[in-house]
Amino acid sequence: MNTETTTLVSLTEAMKRVDHKLQALEAQFKELDITKDNLTQKFENHSKMLASHAAQDELWTAVLALKFTSMELNILYSYVIEVLICLHTRVLEKLPDLARGLPTFTSVLRRKVKNQCIRVAWESVLEESGLQEGDVAALCAFFIAHGSQAEHYAATARHTYIRDATFMITSMVKNCPLREALLQAVQVVDKGKAVRMHEARTSSLKVLLPSVRNEPV
Repeated sequence: MNTETTTLVSLTEAMKRVDHKLQALEAQFKELDITKDNLTQKFENHSKMLASHAAQDELWTAVLALKFTSMELNILYSYVIEVLICLHTRVLEKLPDLARGLPTFTSVLRRKVKNQCIRVAWESVLEESGLQEGDVAALCAFFIAHGSQAEHYAATARHTYIRDATFMITSMVKNCPLREALLQAVQVVDKGKAVRMHEARTSSLKVLLPSVRNEPV
């Protein structure tokens, strides 16, 4: 084997070794990319969880800090309880075969997590009512915090005591999610469906809400 052949063989082997190293580096970079993506996803999920917990803490603080008179609190409670009962009733209307297994509003919230039929019915009812999950969470927080001490007022009594519940809520509730949820509750009960501010300009919906029974949630 002459010198040129030996040199060519050595060069070929060197190129193969370089190629193997490049392939190994490429595999390592791919692994690093996967690791980076996984860490980024975990960080984003953790950040969302912390933000959610912070929002929940703010909501509960706002609910407990409400400075309403007993009469005003009763009026807000009346709107809240009627909305929750209405949502429960509408879900049962969509799922008559499951009615016995959904005796309370809480049972709907609990079972919709694992039962697709209940979840679909629930989402449909929310859409029809113009509400969102965040609204329901805020209304439930209000109910839990004040339900034991509040009294239900019928519609005639509510309008006798306070002509404009919307103004009362807007001027006294500072927490945005809670304020929005209470405003939506008033719209659902008084007008049949909640219409958010950006939708109100283009919509004139006047759907009548089915009668709401005064029964435990």
